[in-house]
Amino acid sequence: MMKKNSVLAWSAVVALGGFLFGFDTAVISGAEKAIQQYWDLSVFEHGLTISIALIGTVIGSLLGSRPSDRFGRKNTLYFVAIVYLLSSLGTAMADNWYMFLFFRFLGGVGVGTSSVTAPIYISEISPADRRGRLVGLFQFNVVLGILISYLSNYLISLAGEETSWRWMLGVQAVPSLIFFILIGFIPESPRWLILKKGATQKALEILRIINPKNCEQELIAIQNSDLDSGNKTKNKEGLFSGKYNRPVLLAMLFAFFNQVSGINAIIYYAPRIFEMAGLGAHSSLLSTVGIGIVNFSFTLLALNFIDKVGRRVLMLIGSVGLIVTLFLVGFTFYTESFGGIAIPVYIMIFIAFFAFSQGAVIWVFISEIFPNQVRAKGQTLGSSTHWIMAALIAFYFPYLSETFGGAVTFFFFGFMMVLQLIFVWRIMPETKGKSLEQIESNIILH
Repeated sequence: MMKKNSVLAWSAVVALGGFLFGFDTAVISGAEKAIQQYWDLSVFEHGLTISIALIGTVIGSLLGSRPSDRFGRKNTLYFVAIVYLLSSLGTAMADNWYMFLFFRFLGGVGVGTSSVTAPIYISEISPADRRGRLVGLFQFNVVLGILISYLSNYLISLAGEETSWRWMLGVQAVPSLIFFILIGFIPESPRWLILKKGATQKALEILRIINPKNCEQELIAIQNSDLDSGNKTKNKEGLFSGKYNRPVLLAMLFAFFNQVSGINAIIYYAPRIFEMAGLGAHSSLLSTVGIGIVNFSFTLLALNFIDKVGRRVLMLIGSVGLIVTLFLVGFTFYTESFGGIAIPVYIMIFIAFFAFSQGAVIWVFISEIFPNQVRAKGQTLGSSTHWIMAALIAFYFPYLSETFGGAVTFFFFGFMMVLQLIFVWRIMPETKGKSLEQIESNIILH
């Protein structure tokens, strides 16, 4: 039992990176108006202030595999913790707008690097039968971080101080410091130790804690995967060499569909959507808290099913639910039948289906499908595709909704989810209950 709990404890520590990821992403929503007034920002400057972290996230996710492969998963997580700590203190104490921008950008780099390194680490230390649940802890912590940031912003705003936005952003320093300290208690990934450092004995000690019954066989399987991928040419053989076409296609399509569901447009612009549907400003803000609670609850529910029924089943159920709810929202906008609370209810159901499927599965699935040798690069590809699409959708959503209206915008998202359903049904493999080396063999060789 102690061994089992060790892996859970290590995963929980690393998943704290997800909490900071969620907190850092959402905390700006409570501070953005006060920041605009404080520095008297123009519309362009205000937009840049909100999106600068997302630009940092794209860069962090694109570069995330390099430190992860070169210095190790654990050392990269130390870097992430320091970046979060500096970002929170820097934005809280910034005495000019340019300094504020720099530290918000830095926080974004932390989010991007975290979205690459944390899922890789957890997938590499997790037993096959619990990997979905353990990697899913990362996404669970992301939505928990979002929810806690909303609550924290609300409580700090009650003080009514003009500079309360500094406290909203600065409070993140506390969990960042805790994260930094706790990383000292986790081991390095045994797969990284074997494949990048050749530290077989040290890796075996960690594998013995993870999987005491089959640790020797697992060690041999990891070493064999190194030989299978061509040990002599491993540094020359890139992710796009042709050998890894299938996992590359799976990761890019999965990340693409995650964002063309409209999830980030809904998370970022929920009050605007609800106001388009005829709700007052106060009711709209209240509804966003509901989104946070539904997102959190259904992510938690998904973690109890992901290793039992598998990734594909969650995605099939979720895809159907997303199609139905998006077309219902689109139809309501088309007929302009805004009476009552139809759109908020449909959006809540949409969030529930998303959290139960795409939200819970994405980081698990992408962290599983790449071979050991290129896992960090593969995770970088999936993560950066996700963040580039997130930036594009967030940037274009106001233009699309104002130019084409809510109906066309949500019908487009609904049609994209029809394509996702076909992708899941016809192309997506099941990875439940298989070791990372078995998944590698199934995806690369078949």
